[in-house]
Amino acid sequence: MSLPAMRVVRPRTVEDAVRVLAAHGPEAMILAGGTDVVPNLQMRLFAPRVLLDIKGIGSLRGVVRQPDETIRVGALTTLTQLLATESLRLRYPVISSAVRSIAGPLQRNMGTLGGNLCLETRCRWYNQSDFWRKSLGGCLKKEGTICHVAPGGDRCWAVWSGDCAPALLTLDAEIEIAGPNGNRRLALSSFYRNDGINRIALGGDELLAAVVLPPRTAGWRGVYHKLRIRNSIDYPLAGVAVVMNVDEQGVCRDARVALGAVNPAPVLVKQAADWLIGKKYSPELVERLVHAAIQTGKPLTTSASSPVYRREMLRVFTRRALEEMWGMRPRTPNGND
Repeated sequence: MSLPAMRVVRPRTVEDAVRVLAAHGPEAMILAGGTDVVPNLQMRLFAPRVLLDIKGIGSLRGVVRQPDETIRVGALTTLTQLLATESLRLRYPVISSAVRSIAGPLQRNMGTLGGNLCLETRCRWYNQSDFWRKSLGGCLKKEGTICHVAPGGDRCWAVWSGDCAPALLTLDAEIEIAGPNGNRRLALSSFYRNDGINRIALGGDELLAAVVLPPRTAGWRGVYHKLRIRNSIDYPLAGVAVVMNVDEQGVCRDARVALGAVNPAPVLVKQAADWLIGKKYSPELVERLVHAAIQTGKPLTTSASSPVYRREMLRVFTRRALEEMWGMRPRTPNGND
């Protein structure tokens, strides 16, 4: 599968990149690590006239601890670099738990944090070859008029397939977006639109510059559990991230629960903090949160796995993660399944 014809532009500064995006609008596409974009181009999911290769912008790389104790992670920081950064492993263990689950070592060496946060939504009818899609008549997301996941509706249900986003949602992370008028900061929870087509709040003349981690969630216990067909390479069929601040008496002082790969956007289980703060472990409390998680997740027939099985695995992963955070269950290897 060859790439479509296009012009490659390699800016050296964020300002230059933004100018190219502003000049070419929807005809331009950003390339970072390329682990998702290049296969999508080969399958003719996109045919941009300009490919903006931003790998040469040095200011978008690295992990820096700021004077206010926030940690700023450049969007071009590779997944391997995230795993190798001790401050992230110690202060935000849920990030390492999630990143370890992504693909394999070769893909993590190339893949970037920003790329993982801006992945395309996926489903079994969209992420196919050009020939396969045309034989089916396309879909709402590409050259068609119906969503094969929910044929009676007018909404695309392709799911969010990244692993970093649920973990970062539990940490109350923010992102920096660079545009023609400078940088703006946005809560990561406001970046995703729960729409399989219009998936992220990023303008055509903007790019994701960095992720900012707040000090208030530093040191919290955290784990990410992922369902996939194989133990490497595969995208998630379901993912659950849980972080918790537990004191010496076993009382939860704060907590977050987030889901991935079961909705068109990564989502927080909104009841988690209200129900868990001030409480000690109890099976009844855990089951209450488990029920909230499966009500929040909306797995449909977007993959080879059945919605019933994926919903059941949300139940299992949420229960397991909460028990791990309270020390009631040994941590699974790498925090993944």
